[in-house]
Amino acid sequence: MVRTALVTGATSGIGAATVRALAGAGWQVVATGRRAERLDALTRELPEGQVHTAVFDVTDARARDVAIDALPEAFRGIDLLVNNAGLALGTAPAQEAKPGDWETMIATNVSALVAITRRLLPRLVERRGGIVNLSSVAASYPYTGGNVYGATKAFVRQFSLGLRSDLAGTGVRVTSIEPGMVETEFTTVRTGGDKAASNKLYAGADPMTAQDIAATILWVASLPPHLNINALELMPVSQSFAGFQVARD
Repeated sequence: MVRTALVTGATSGIGAATVRALAGAGWQVVATGRRAERLDALTRELPEGQVHTAVFDVTDARARDVAIDALPEAFRGIDLLVNNAGLALGTAPAQEAKPGDWETMIATNVSALVAITRRLLPRLVERRGGIVNLSSVAASYPYTGGNVYGATKAFVRQFSLGLRSDLAGTGVRVTSIEPGMVETEFTTVRTGGDKAASNKLYAGADPMTAQDIAATILWVASLPPHLNINALELMPVSQSFAGFQVARD
């Protein structure tokens, strides 16, 4: 039986790499995102008929529901939900942060993730499927300027564990993937398009790649159905835990 995955935020980075990895392993994939031209380009890379694109912003409830309702019959049986869509905005400390940035992160990383998960849960239960939620090491290790971003990822981690509890006996597997430094568009988006800041962050660090995380997601999805990875934290070897801060006069 051909399995079907739905991947949010598939227009770049980890999301696009996950679509490629799953499709390469024989999965059908529903690739979602806001940028139609990027989804179209991704589809052209892969065998015809293997990927269905759905263009919508995950924070737009109506567009999200319309796209899910409009899935072709061959793609309606979702076996795997990969909640990848998310972002960080701003690096300022809390007292200087923009409230609008906070609201956008909560709407995208928390509210939209919860809504699409709830919408697809009956299908996932019916097919004894799986959910992979993209959290972050920021869920566990706070850092200056991480404030709401880290809090949203801590929510994702705890929500994943809560789903595991509620879904006991259904056969549905749930995993929280918690990466550290991955070189994608993440920092460029976070800094409002400052490519130089992104280059500086990753320079000489040998960070993880989107392909590294996609391969991990594929591994989790390919495990025997009796085995669940609850949470998986990954870092490049060059990255370690930050030290405690001490403010001095």
